[in-house]
Amino acid sequence: MYQNRHTHIDRPVAKLRVIASFLPETILSNDELAEFYPGWTAQKIEAKTGITERHIAAPGETAADLAYAAATRLFQHHNIDPAQIDMLLLCTQTPDHVIPTTACALHHRLGLRRTSGAIDIGLACSGFVYGLALAKGLIESGLAASILLVTADTYSKLIHPLDRSVRTLFGDGAAATLIEAVEAEVPAIGPFVFGTDGAGTDKLLVPAGAMRRPACAASAIMAADPSGNVRSADNLFMDGAAIMAFSLAEVPKAVALLTEASGIALADMDAVVFHQASALLLEALRKKLGIPREKFILAMARSGNTVSSTIPIALEHLMATRATTASAMLVGFGAGYSWAATNVTLN
Repeated sequence: MYQNRHTHIDRPVAKLRVIASFLPETILSNDELAEFYPGWTAQKIEAKTGITERHIAAPGETAADLAYAAATRLFQHHNIDPAQIDMLLLCTQTPDHVIPTTACALHHRLGLRRTSGAIDIGLACSGFVYGLALAKGLIESGLAASILLVTADTYSKLIHPLDRSVRTLFGDGAAATLIEAVEAEVPAIGPFVFGTDGAGTDKLLVPAGAMRRPACAASAIMAADPSGNVRSADNLFMDGAAIMAFSLAEVPKAVALLTEASGIALADMDAVVFHQASALLLEALRKKLGIPREKFILAMARSGNTVSSTIPIALEHLMATRATTASAMLVGFGAGYSWAATNVTLN
């Protein structure tokens, strides 16, 4: 059990302490999906995605509900007093409302003290690493001592049931991470590498439903693409080939920049945790970078691609099963295009 005591620290260093994840109750298996898609067996879906099942939020169950469950589990399982939290960072692309900030509503539900802050981060698969950077900045500048970083999304609510290009990949879920100030001589999080290429904004998006293109009768009209995937402009669209090309081009560059900035070779890391996008993409990246299988963490088989929560879910598993792991490289990449990489010390 972990219990914090707010003590005075002259030179604060941000450290990732504990993680708790939450997946909704409903499970969508490959066998169930195979019934929707003629010619696609459960085995074929697993071979393409690396996923055997994904969890799906119930009707009326939102990302904020999953975030609340993950944070509550973190508090209960690790004996954390919500009153110690100085700032809540909520990363989600499926908020409860356009206005107000979902983080404020979650702050209230969790019973955090009124003198603490709450911020929404609207990033996807790079969001956890960006959140760690914000937490590190707040702590090491002396503005906060204890940060609750929560990632949560319900992409299933954006996906048309007959769009196998995304329905087989994405699952719903949330993760809550505690980052705290500690006294240390060397950083426990960082350095960071960031990247953005807005030219890729149309490669993974929901075209309609916000201010640029409000939802209307026309945006709800369904159509099939050349591959037979059915969707409307109100649904999630992903250009899988473009996303894979972007990832294979930019992730190795980010890794090279991070190793240069940190002075730590990739081979010297105890574990490597990439955003859990798909089995095909992850294996291509592993081979391109020459990462040994035993160091390359895969943790999506039972949860799917949970967007900003894939890295903390994988880290939670890593921290629970590998007591000797001391360092991990984290790389998030996806919609935007947006990417970020960092190193963390886990014990």
